[in-house]
Amino acid sequence: MLFTRLSDDLFRPLASPSRAFNAVLLLHLHTRVFGDTAEPLRKTELLAAIGDFSADFAQGEIADDETTPVDPIERRSAVYRRLLDAGWLVERRERYVPVVDFDPEARILIEELARLDRGETRSYGGAVLDVLGSLESAIANPADRSEALVNAAKSSRAFLSHLRTLAGSMRKIEARILAQEDQRAAFRLYFDEFVARHIVSDYRTLHTRLNPFRFRSGIVREAGRALRDPLTLRALAEAGLREGRAPDVEAAERAVRADLAEILAIFEGLDRHLDAVADIVARLERRIAAALRYMDHRDSDRIERTAAALRAVAGADDALEDMPAPGVSLLRPPIGPAQLYAPRFKRPPMDFEPLPEIFLDPVIEAFIAAKDAFRHRVAVTPDRMSDFVEERLGRKGTLRGSQIPITDVDAFVVFQRLREIDVLFDGSLGSRYRLARVEGRVANGWLDCPDFLIERVR
Repeated sequence: MLFTRLSDDLFRPLASPSRAFNAVLLLHLHTRVFGDTAEPLRKTELLAAIGDFSADFAQGEIADDETTPVDPIERRSAVYRRLLDAGWLVERRERYVPVVDFDPEARILIEELARLDRGETRSYGGAVLDVLGSLESAIANPADRSEALVNAAKSSRAFLSHLRTLAGSMRKIEARILAQEDQRAAFRLYFDEFVARHIVSDYRTLHTRLNPFRFRSGIVREAGRALRDPLTLRALAEAGLREGRAPDVEAAERAVRADLAEILAIFEGLDRHLDAVADIVARLERRIAAALRYMDHRDSDRIERTAAALRAVAGADDALEDMPAPGVSLLRPPIGPAQLYAPRFKRPPMDFEPLPEIFLDPVIEAFIAAKDAFRHRVAVTPDRMSDFVEERLGRKGTLRGSQIPITDVDAFVVFQRLREIDVLFDGSLGSRYRLARVEGRVANGWLDCPDFLIERVR
């Protein structure tokens, strides 16, 4: 848990009267001062950076109380001590020179705060393509790219969380707009917060020909195909076991199935979240359009003046002959259906087929079991080699290679590695057996090689 590692006073600067200044100062130090530097900064350099940044703020914005110094030199030291005591900064000495860096746990928090400060917009097309690319990579090369499946599931969860956050943020802004009594303030909030922050992104592409969700069917197809392919599941599980993500093959296969099922469920159920976002957008657009339509109240005096002018023109029969032809035809108004407001249409539902029940083919299970048995049979382990040697040595202390009978393939698999018994397995058997080269050759019908002598170390 992050909060069990953070300082108890870490949030004090963000809850004090100068919290606005402290927040922008922390973001400035994280992005500009420390930036991408690998080494900590000298304390004098950091104090100078704090002083330069504080010069653009008034004393009332920086001070928490009357004890905060007014002098710029003393004030920057007070601000530095404020962040140091709260646990945001860590000071130490390197060769008698004081250096400062962000606390490691506090850096995780400031990175999240910086991400929130940059905004909530996200590329839908990039998120969908990220999931599709990782999923295709894992399925095409399951032995070496199984980690891509984990990344695809992680990206899917992050994308779903972003959609939920987006709908919640839109509802919050909608409530703020409806609570505004001043129409100008409501319009400003609508265009600055709602349109610029959420709509003018590639959300607009959801209703265009370049819809990023055109790749969604590919994700559903690839995930469903992998779930129905036992060989792909086993290959991904074995790769996950080799990479240490599961204790055994069964647990690794369960994890693979869970990741694929989660990706499939997320992208098959996106319509509910997208419909919620579309309903909020359509509702707000209707409210704004209605407000614009009725914002300018009818002026009865203006109508009367216009009617009087039309009656005067109609009564002047002699003046009509000298009037120029009108440039606009009253029979063809300049505003037509193309300019009228049209409500947003809902997308048609996506057709998908439910996943069938998965039944493992006994032939495939037998093939996998045969591969496992073959792999176990040809693998030479320290225990297997030690049992082989002890069975032939018995009570004798030494054993020549030419004296070892080879009766089957299992014995031959171990026998051909006996000449390396002192160096195999990082030399773990070198403390139990000593190997020596002797004259003569071993010719037993299975192998022809120089003879050797194995001696038990007492």
